[in-house]
Amino acid sequence: MQFLKRIGLILLWLAAPLAAFAAANKNDPYLLVLRGAGNVALVVASIVVVIALLRTGRWRSTAGKLLVILWCLTPLLMGAAHVRFELRKHDVLTASAAEAQQLGPHFMVGYSSFPEVARLAEQGLIGSVYVTRHNIRGRTVEALRAEIAALQDKRRAAGLPPLVVAADQEGGIVGHLAPPLTKVPALATLAALAPEDQQAKAEEFGRIHGRELAGLGVNLNLAPVLDLKPPPRRNRLDFHTLIGQRAIATDPAVVSSIASAYVRGLEDAGVGATLKHFPGIGRVRDDTHHFSANLDTPVAELEATDWLPFRAVLSHSRSALMVGHVTLTAVDPDRAASHSKRVVQGIIRDKWNYQGVVMTDDLVMGAIYQNDVCKAVVEAINGGVDLLLVAYDGVQFYRVFACALDGLRQGKLDAAMLRASQTRLEGGFAVEQARAVSLTKSRRSAHRPARDGEGRLTSNVHVSSSALPIRPAPAPQAFSRLTSASVPPD
Repeated sequence: MQFLKRIGLILLWLAAPLAAFAAANKNDPYLLVLRGAGNVALVVASIVVVIALLRTGRWRSTAGKLLVILWCLTPLLMGAAHVRFELRKHDVLTASAAEAQQLGPHFMVGYSSFPEVARLAEQGLIGSVYVTRHNIRGRTVEALRAEIAALQDKRRAAGLPPLVVAADQEGGIVGHLAPPLTKVPALATLAALAPEDQQAKAEEFGRIHGRELAGLGVNLNLAPVLDLKPPPRRNRLDFHTLIGQRAIATDPAVVSSIASAYVRGLEDAGVGATLKHFPGIGRVRDDTHHFSANLDTPVAELEATDWLPFRAVLSHSRSALMVGHVTLTAVDPDRAASHSKRVVQGIIRDKWNYQGVVMTDDLVMGAIYQNDVCKAVVEAINGGVDLLLVAYDGVQFYRVFACALDGLRQGKLDAAMLRASQTRLEGGFAVEQARAVSLTKSRRSAHRPARDGEGRLTSNVHVSSSALPIRPAPAPQAFSRLTSASVPPD
């Protein structure tokens, strides 16, 4: 019995600092599983331990007093972390209308709480939302469709532009809304087909994704993956990127052909595409979800291989471009590409002449989040990035937005860059589609018979359909504004 008590005491000493650490970092994305009930359980357990130690008289010794203090730290540290979070959240939610107008359009956020994201949308603190597996789990397609429509209604009522609504439907192992949406095979399964079959199938896959996403109210898909398929290798620390299963092929021409057809299918259905993950993660072994990673390949070699699909698809589509968190050491060895001005402005904007929407990969990924987030946010905006993605843990939006807000208030953000970015966002394919849907809905509302307070029909002024503007078809020209001279031949 005495032996068991000693073991129990040792376990309490070991668990105390772990509990204190978890409490102090309750808002960390790595501890997302402890949110809510987990945090409550941790506090209750710590209080129970303290009471047990006091009742058994352990507090009488110096070591016992120290152990009691350690276990008292857990609820205190958790309370302090909660207060810090609430103060930061309050600072964000009380941002002025002018600050929201300048910064809000540049943020895309994932969410779990509809009331919370609705408030952000109504106040103009975000310009885009990201829907994923937990938004559809245990629910119907109709419920998610109604939720997205409700968000757009709130934007319209607030006099704000419609939201860009994004999802991540690559096909294969990444199809976060499938089921209930159709589970489409990975584009990589088409690489062995004849060229004409590759394109026909890829376009069909794009149409399937596009029709279903558009039906939900989604207007931007974070696909396709244009990274070149790496050679077979085993990396036990790669739990999430799994690029070998997601990349289309090793041949840039095959990737370009299949991806271009897929994007056509998406755009024909009214959904924009996002090419990812520039400058390419096929050559990178480390998983940027958790670690920093370097891409050490010379630029000339990347231009002749990995970057060909990006330039080819951008040249004849209106795709957005996602920049990953790898460090392109030959260009900017001091920071990840996602917030490097030398990469975004120097290569993508100036050298390629791409003037479309550039977005970051998820800023909650370890390669960014475990370093200086605020520095990355300010550098990304000043470097020519248009959209900052906060997807995995939407609660981190308050931290990321607070970084941008502090940068704005301290004069660290480039006003000219913000204005240029705003122009690019307003001309984006997804934004155009969102506006078209919003306009259609407004027309229907205008034609719907009004009712008086007792539910009787009243007359509405009839507006001839010929007087209403016709929705333009998606423009065939490249959203990228790439000059033909800058595009390598197929």
